[in-house]
Amino acid sequence: MDEVREKIAMKASRSSIALNVSLALLKMIAGIVASSEAMLSDAIHSISDVFSTFIVMVGVKFAAVKPDKKHPYGHERFECVASIILAAILASVGAGIGVKGVSGIMTGTYQEAEMPGRLALFAAMVSIAAKEFMYHYMKRVAGKIESGALMADAWHHRTDAMSSIGSFAGILCSRMGYPLGDPFASVIICGFILKAAFDVFLDAIRKMTDEACDEAVAGEMEELIKQQEGVLGIDLLKTRMFGAKIYVDLEIATDGNQTLREAHEIAHAVHDQVEISFPKVKHCMVHVNPYGEETEGMVSIQNQEIHS
Repeated sequence: MDEVREKIAMKASRSSIALNVSLALLKMIAGIVASSEAMLSDAIHSISDVFSTFIVMVGVKFAAVKPDKKHPYGHERFECVASIILAAILASVGAGIGVKGVSGIMTGTYQEAEMPGRLALFAAMVSIAAKEFMYHYMKRVAGKIESGALMADAWHHRTDAMSSIGSFAGILCSRMGYPLGDPFASVIICGFILKAAFDVFLDAIRKMTDEACDEAVAGEMEELIKQQEGVLGIDLLKTRMFGAKIYVDLEIATDGNQTLREAHEIAHAVHDQVEISFPKVKHCMVHVNPYGEETEGMVSIQNQEIHS
């Protein structure tokens, strides 16, 4: 499963790199031919996006590494690290666009810019369409394989589309004799980008601080466990996120008169059903308590712990 997930993520990332390289070349040519500083800046932005996608690829690659002696629980949180780095890049890009817009409004430098040619408008429209397509494509793939890093990259494409919309609006307004539209659009786009960066950062932090999984998922898990043969009750059900995966700590109550083997088989069946029914569960530990008895501080010979 991890290998399939990695292959899907790498394929999507290579597509992202190919698109950004193509767009960078188009914007560079358009910026030079049409005398558009906005397009030249956008071209440099597209080149920097290639670096961001490499960060995603490294994060996904490390996250797929099997558990080892130093990391017995796996490496999924490397993907969260990649998401945090991308969030920082998004915030930097957004802040840069916002500062440039405010500076243009305050100093009036927007009035000094040379009127750009039509080719710059065409390049901006192509960039908007391509980036919006990549946003939806990457978002779909990220949702399919539950990848926070790919979702961050998807939002990076969306912010690029917003940036290109700002470039298009600025170029169009300049050609119509309203140069003030460019800096104002930049300030608005800055707000959208900073919001996206914050959301990506917050999602990564949640997955790195052992936050419980979604309540609906925990509820479904509880119902499944109660339906298993031999389970008379649930004494404890705790979950925590580990990257995109879920760890489960479970205490079930069974008949205290059972043999050790019978208790073990019930625990094993519950363990298997949880991992089969919830693919995101990476590790499930089941602890068995005698039903109706005070178990706190006790060590029962019938208690079993089943590890994935």
